[in-house]
Amino acid sequence: MKNIKVLGTGCANCKATLKLIADVAKAKGVEIQLEKVEDMAAIVGYGVLSTPGVVVDGKVVHAGGLPSRDKISGWL
Repeated sequence: MKNIKVLGTGCANCKATLKLIADVAKAKGVEIQLEKVEDMAAIVGYGVLSTPGVVVDGKVVHAGGLPSRDKISGWL
């Protein structure tokens, strides 16, 4: 199971990223643990300065803007 965190304060792109990751995982039949991180200190702690950021199994894989379905599929 992949542990995925979406880093962001609740902007539209952050919410869309969260939903998109859940949708792609469901379509692929991949079980994930999805978490939303809104604490700015925690976000900066990952080195992410532009949101949304995405962390997969402890590694930052995306920062800033909405990731594509293909990119998300690659993470899974």
